[in-house]
Amino acid sequence: MTRVKLCGVTNEPDRDAVVASGADAVGVVHGVPVDTPREVDEATARSLVAGVPPLVTGVLVTMPRTVQEAVKRVETVEPDAVQVHDGLTPAELGALDRRITQSIVAVVDAESDDIEDYADHADALLVDSVDAAGAGGTGETHDWERTREVVESLSVPVILAGGLTPENVGDAIETVRPFAVDAASGVEQSGGRKDHGAIEAFVSNVAAADREVSA
Repeated sequence: MTRVKLCGVTNEPDRDAVVASGADAVGVVHGVPVDTPREVDEATARSLVAGVPPLVTGVLVTMPRTVQEAVKRVETVEPDAVQVHDGLTPAELGALDRRITQSIVAVVDAESDDIEDYADHADALLVDSVDAAGAGGTGETHDWERTREVVESLSVPVILAGGLTPENVGDAIETVRPFAVDAASGVEQSGGRKDHGAIEAFVSNVAAADREVSA
């Protein structure tokens, strides 16, 4: 069964819609040096994560410059998992892992040459289409065949992100066979505001794709 993470949640109604849809994880963006309508302040991040119910994963999505900065954000927001974009080397991810109890999702570019190095120090990899600043949420897809090779070559779970929408997520799952899929802009009505109908359609289409793949 393909897991679903919906990212860039900025308010309680959207968070609750994600949970009600049956998604497995809620992503909250805090502490990123790029301009994005999906980032929230520290207090909002903590509140949104605190409202994620048991058996659903609250994920802090952040771009720390140092291990200590990452540790501080995790301690403040108290997520179930932390998704690290850019900023930290594989060795620094290992250092972070030794200092926190949360699972670590390392974000890597689909075309990166050091994917295996990051896999050695993370609980999961999120393969995304990233911009020049190392941020995701670009709304652009990448080479799914390349990501399928990553899935087949690694033992850690691989999460597919980058331009996923209710319309294309089925094809993405059929091609890549990822552990999970992740969407942000693909389920929005505007920057930082989710389309609740699109959320429901996305989760429903993931389930339909799973049925098709296993048939």
